[in-house]
Amino acid sequence: MKYASCFILGLVFSVGLSISGMVNPNKIIGFLDIFGQWDPSLIFVMGGAALLNLILFKFILKRQNPIFESKFNFPQSNLVDWRLIAGSVIFGIGWGIGGVCPGPGIANLFLGKEEMIAFIISMLVGMAVFHQVNKILPK
Repeated sequence: MKYASCFILGLVFSVGLSISGMVNPNKIIGFLDIFGQWDPSLIFVMGGAALLNLILFKFILKRQNPIFESKFNFPQSNLVDWRLIAGSVIFGIGWGIGGVCPGPGIANLFLGKEEMIAFIISMLVGMAVFHQVNKILPK
């Protein structure tokens, strides 16, 4: 049941990304182009998601544990260090250049577009490189 619910929620997320236009790299780049032909429509998508989270998170945390897990898994640290900042900057630059992040990239993968396949391959290579480099980076 746990994996079925993960699949269904992923599917709902994918459909939501598609309906909102967040799987369209041109829409994302238009949103990020604040000094050009800015497209503010994604503010409503992000604002709606933030508002829904703000409301529902309080109710979710009142539960003893999640539905399909034995405990909630929260970050163990709230430290803002160079690793967090560097990762955020790299993610943001990639998002700005490509107009796509992992969720929409995976949703777009099923369209068979060459650029999305290249994006996913590049993302996986980047994750593998990070995994190796992370072993030698100072903590």
